[in-house]
Amino acid sequence: MKIFSIPVTIIYYFFFGLTLLLMHVWQWLAYNLGGYKSHHFSVKVMNLLLIYCTKILGTTHRFSGKEKLPKGVPIIFVSNHQSMLDISPIEWYLSEFHPKFISKIELGKGIPSVSYNLQRGGSALIDRKDSRQSLPEIKKLAELVQKNNYSVVIFPEGTRSRDGQLKHFHENGLKMLLKFAPSALIVPITINNSWKIVKNGNFPLSLGVRFSLQVHEPFTPKEMSFEELMEKTREAIQSTLETSKSN
Repeated sequence: MKIFSIPVTIIYYFFFGLTLLLMHVWQWLAYNLGGYKSHHFSVKVMNLLLIYCTKILGTTHRFSGKEKLPKGVPIIFVSNHQSMLDISPIEWYLSEFHPKFISKIELGKGIPSVSYNLQRGGSALIDRKDSRQSLPEIKKLAELVQKNNYSVVIFPEGTRSRDGQLKHFHENGLKMLLKFAPSALIVPITINNSWKIVKNGNFPLSLGVRFSLQVHEPFTPKEMSFEELMEKTREAIQSTLETSKSN
């Protein structure tokens, strides 16, 4: 199977790269000719195409829970993180909520489509080693979310889980978002099995993985202490997480 996955992975990366190059042009045109709304639509299309690219690998996708979410309110999505292949499904499935991301500053340059979207789409690019740079960026993002009833996606583990197990949650990013987006709802998200696609590294990729994304019930942060909020969020994510030990 691993030998067979080598040519399939090569084909996948060809179409993945081609998609990023073509959509970079479309994003540029959309943003400069049509503004935010047109750019947002182009990003939605790009993410759908990137999801279809993973079908070359035999990946299947299951999405659920979006119907629970209210419209016209700011939302903070709190998700576990297993691989970079989490991003496109989140951004496509939740596109009507205008999701923004807190991303490493390194991703803001040199990657077709991805860097342009991070720069122009309203996401925060932060230097994790420099709080004087990162905290104002998160503040600006939170204020954008609050003002426009957008959403932001945060991965409190701070790094990707290589085996699907849920890691320790870091608090500072979420605290900052809540401070400057005080009316935002908290919505936990559980990602399952994207780590399996890259369990052998970026080459070759694994075939036939069943990816799932589940949106949980929203709740109001003001009704509990921050410690209770973190515990409730973690419990929700863990409740439907398929760990490596059970697969």
